[in-house]
Amino acid sequence: MPIINNLREIYLSLNFRFIPNFRKEIEHAVGHCKNLLDIGCGSNSPIRYFSKKPYCVGVDAFEPSIKKSMAKKIHDEYFLTDILEIDKKIEPNSFECVIALDVIEHFTKKEGYLILDIMEKIASKKIIVFTPNGFVPQGVYDENPWQVHKSGWTVEEMRKRGYKVIGINGWKFLKGEFGAPRFKPKLLWFFVGEFTQLFVRNRPEQAFHLLSIKQK
Repeated sequence: MPIINNLREIYLSLNFRFIPNFRKEIEHAVGHCKNLLDIGCGSNSPIRYFSKKPYCVGVDAFEPSIKKSMAKKIHDEYFLTDILEIDKKIEPNSFECVIALDVIEHFTKKEGYLILDIMEKIASKKIIVFTPNGFVPQGVYDENPWQVHKSGWTVEEMRKRGYKVIGINGWKFLKGEFGAPRFKPKLLWFFVGEFTQLFVRNRPEQAFHLLSIKQK
C-alpha cells in the first residue's frame, strides 16, 4: 500500500491542530514518562516523531525490522526476542510506560491476553495499546510473517481490563485492509476518512483503531 502510506505521511506532516491524529494521541498518552518499552516496535515506530522522546527500548521478533529501526535510530536500545517471553528478560515495574502499537492483533486471543498481562507486569505507571477495532483481515506484509492478523479486540474488552479507550483513524466503515479507503476515488475518501476522526475520538466503537490507556 505505498500510495496510501505516502498519503498518510503527507497528511500527518501537515499537523492539523484541530484534528487529533494517532501520533499526537500516543505522545500525549505517554506524557511525562521517563522511559518507555516499545513491544513489537517494528521498523518505523511512531515514537520517532515525538517532539520529546523518553529513553526508549524496542522489542521485536523479526530481525529485519529491528535492523531498519536501528538504522533510523528510533530507540536507544533493542531486544531481538519473542514478545511472549520478554518478562523473562525484563524485571517487573522496570519501565514507567510500556506500549504495544499494532501488536496484539497479530497473536491469538490467548496470546494477546498474555501480552497484556506481561505489559501490565513490566509497567510501573502506564500501559498503552493501539489495535484495530474488531477483527480486520491482513496477510503477510513486507515479507514479514508476523504481519498476519489472528485476533480482533473490542472497546468492551479493553474497558473491562481497566483501560480508557479513544477512537483513532476515523470511521471504521470507510476503511478496509491496512486502513486503506474502501471506496473510489481513493484520494477523496482518504481525506473524508481522516476528517471523521473529529467524530469518532469519543465514540471508539465507531473508529477503525482503538487507543487504550491504563494508569497504574
